[in-house]
Amino acid sequence: MAVTRLKRKDRKNKTTSRLEVKFLKGATNIEKGSRSLQSKTDQLAKNNALLAKLVASA
Repeated sequence: MAVTRLKRKDRKNKTTSRLEVKFLKGATNIEKGSRSLQSKTDQLAKNNALLAKLVASA
């Protein structure tokens, strides 16, 4: 039996599913008790602290 070439739709599905798996494996959770807890010195934490201070003073 000869090897047939995938049709365009099937090639697209193959690529899309491969990229989805790669994305899901690379995803990280920032949750309570997670190994990847948010750092106290990253920009998001600094922004949240500044916003909290502004809201408190207003």
